[in-house]
Amino acid sequence: MRGLALVSAFLLVMAGAARADEESLALELNKLEANDQACRAYLVLENRVQRAFEALKLDLVMFDPEGVVAKRLALEVAPLPAGKTRLKVFNISGLPCERVGRMLLNDVLTCEDSAGVRDDCLALISTSARDGLSFIK
Repeated sequence: MRGLALVSAFLLVMAGAARADEESLALELNKLEANDQACRAYLVLENRVQRAFEALKLDLVMFDPEGVVAKRLALEVAPLPAGKTRLKVFNISGLPCERVGRMLLNDVLTCEDSAGVRDDCLALISTSARDGLSFIK
């Protein structure tokens, strides 16, 4: 009987974790590539929230390989429909790609979904990166 209670409790925790994962916004720094005098960044956004984002402006900070702040920019990534995965391509001007050691999602400057302004967007976001890149929150 005790074993059944533990299994039931485990399943409830896992179901809650699955719901929490469903209600998230995944941001992946997919790649960086040289583009004239800039570094072009490819950011994949996966909206797992059941509402569309009408406004979503991110505060991004790029650090050089030594860990020193190299660039900061505000990036609007909306509109982002509910359940949609989208690619956002942007340039980091004046910073060669080889000088980007890691990227930080410092804050969410603006966040509004189809129901209105949200104040929990930073908590909804998870970050990841490919190809040896680093994208942290």
